[in-house]
Amino acid sequence: METPCQKIVWDLIPAIRASVAIELVNRGVSQAKAAKILGIAPSAVSQYISGKRGYRIEFKGETKELIEKLALDLIGDRVEDLTARTCEICMSARNLEKDSDCSSSC
Repeated sequence: METPCQKIVWDLIPAIRASVAIELVNRGVSQAKAAKILGIAPSAVSQYISGKRGYRIEFKGETKELIEKLALDLIGDRVEDLTARTCEICMSARNLEKDSDCSSSC
């Protein structure tokens, strides 16, 4: 049995990281710099960009806007707590997908 928290860790968080990495690269940040900004391996960014990892969820609406804003703030070095911002995006995604298993609180 897969719990909602497992779904979040295995699907939602990687999808958020992938979306932020893609947004950074699309805005001119190198994959190496995106990896450093996000505190992940360059190979992870490469896999996110190529769709080999974190590809299961496509974000829309408020969640997509939060991801875009986070990318801009990361580029401008205006993020004090990346974890808190990631949690905000995760909560937004779970609220918008009330029918999904990720919508329940852990």
